[in-house]
Amino acid sequence: MFRYLLCSFALVLLYPTAIDLYLVGLPQIAQDLGASESQLHLAFSIYLAGMAATMLFAGRFADAVGRKPVAIVGATIFIIASALCGAADSTQTFLIARFAQGIGAGSCYVVAFAILRDTLDDQRRAKVLSMLNGITCIIPVIAPVIGHLIMLKFPWQSLFTTMTGIGILVCILSIFILKETKPDKDAEQQTDSNKNLNIANTAKPEMFLERYFISRLIITAMGVTTILTYVNVSPMLIMGTMGFDRGEYSSVMALTALVSMTSSFLAPLALSWLKQSTLMLISQCVLMAAALVLVVSYFGVDNHSLYLVGFGLTCSGFAIGFGVAMNQALSPFSLRAGVASSLLGIAQVCSSGLYIWLMGLLGVSPLNMLLIILLLGSLISLTLILLLGSPLHSGPNEKIVSTA
Repeated sequence: MFRYLLCSFALVLLYPTAIDLYLVGLPQIAQDLGASESQLHLAFSIYLAGMAATMLFAGRFADAVGRKPVAIVGATIFIIASALCGAADSTQTFLIARFAQGIGAGSCYVVAFAILRDTLDDQRRAKVLSMLNGITCIIPVIAPVIGHLIMLKFPWQSLFTTMTGIGILVCILSIFILKETKPDKDAEQQTDSNKNLNIANTAKPEMFLERYFISRLIITAMGVTTILTYVNVSPMLIMGTMGFDRGEYSSVMALTALVSMTSSFLAPLALSWLKQSTLMLISQCVLMAAALVLVVSYFGVDNHSLYLVGFGLTCSGFAIGFGVAMNQALSPFSLRAGVASSLLGIAQVCSSGLYIWLMGLLGVSPLNMLLIILLLGSLISLTLILLLGSPLHSGPNEKIVSTA
């Protein structure tokens, strides 16, 4: 079991690492490639576009040929693309390589969640996904700190050399450690025919156009949009509005990373006493509280401590509920876990990129951008959790634990 957890964690890490590690090097990259920083900020959207473009296909391939081949191919593409980013001598080459990075990271991201769906039951999967979230959500806030430390002694190309090394490590794990977990559909159906309790479940197709799955898709998309919005506006809020220098900014991001990790690792413990839906409600209330604290700090008491509390609540609220929501979204699917993971990933990537792009186009201030998604996301998610607390039916071979 440990091998599957290790490989899943490693596969997921490629996605946030490639987003956030290079951000501190943007000024130097722009200077060397003869581009403006605004042009290179397109690399964020292009990377997400690469992920979105490949996720659905990766999910289908993972369900058809297996998890391991897709993981190896995805990691290999990521390695090549990262090396090309570091060797780029023009903006066009850099952006093309970033798109290819998204293809590799998207393939690995989909496979990671499919593996966990294959190997864990509902309750254990909820706890593991919360722990996984603790590791992955720390990357967006700590990667800029690591990037800053790297660039104190090395040029910006070293950031992509680091990504290449991470990709090589993931590829080695996928080749030598990961074992295939794709369910054998024919074998499962033969087993089910000898189990009266599962005959009815086998007859029910795994459908994606169901209210429960769509509700969890929306909730996870809102959560990812919230945390990525925070990561993207944090330099402007912390170094601009609050007047902190780069070193102080790094300290704040490290502190919020600690909050994220602590909250994520406490979530599995909380699941021993609380229902999954209860923990999800708590997470949304924490996000709403974060919005209220930030409003008070801006319009009422202009206090740096309140800003920091708001940032901490934002990271904590996301960390508490995201893993549980992902588990609930994947629970009804066993034979189509790859496609389910793809749809979740596409929704998260597209909603994040579209929201950040739209807010920038409208000229919304960084603080208002964060406040809008905190309030809107928490209200919509609370409504969906209260209305759709449990799945309408379970997938083959699994009785879903009710969370209502």
